[in-house]
Amino acid sequence: MFGLQTASPIEQFEILPIVPIEIGGMDFSFTNSSLWMLIGVTATTFFFIAATSRRALIPGRLQSAAEVLHEFISDLVRDTIGDEGRKFFPYVFTLFIFILVANFLGLFPSIPGLPHALHTFTTTSQIVVTFALAMLTIVIVIVYGLLKNGLGFFKLFAPSGLPWWLYPLLVPIEVISFLSRPISLAVRLFANMFAGHIILKLFATFVVMMLGAGGVVAALGIAPFVLTIGVTMLEVLVAALQAYVFAILTCIYLSDAAHAADH
Repeated sequence: MFGLQTASPIEQFEILPIVPIEIGGMDFSFTNSSLWMLIGVTATTFFFIAATSRRALIPGRLQSAAEVLHEFISDLVRDTIGDEGRKFFPYVFTLFIFILVANFLGLFPSIPGLPHALHTFTTTSQIVVTFALAMLTIVIVIVYGLLKNGLGFFKLFAPSGLPWWLYPLLVPIEVISFLSRPISLAVRLFANMFAGHIILKLFATFVVMMLGAGGVVAALGIAPFVLTIGVTMLEVLVAALQAYVFAILTCIYLSDAAHAADH
């Protein structure tokens, strides 16, 4: 538009190999997505080690932050599943923190001059990642539901106390609803992170193009710059909210499995 070459907004989602690895004709390369997963896990591990290494009756900032996160998820699990849900706390807490950190890391700007493969990458903007997390949750729900309730688990699809003629209509609907859970979990997280980063990239591109044009057009660049700040703040909120939504839906599904026989 103004004679400047700008990167496509889709480029930020491209998975690039950093360490190419091929075994038996299959690609096991260490990619930019793998790198940022590793960075997220490493940063989280060091944070909790630092927060708990010097535990005190009057907590410091790191300990306070860790305790707030712990209590937040602990209350969520207890309120949603009940006392029986305590066994799922490690999983839900790990899931929440992983998604939260991955979402936030994707908001950091890339360091200029680095190869494209080392640029900031949002792992939760990849449907394969979010679908893997969703499928893990659903598999745990099914396995736990069957182990705890036996065939009573299938009462999820055919609640007791209804007229017999409703079951031929209700059971297929409930089965489809259950099977759609991993899809909705995966797509909700992926779509929010993907769309938000596209909008951020577009506004940032407008700012660069207008400033590069100079003159009156450069002055007009203030509008997309302000919008970029606003969208960034909104993305911070969305990053936290999507981690919470994924965690609470996981708790709801686990609660269904835990109390399936009561339906």
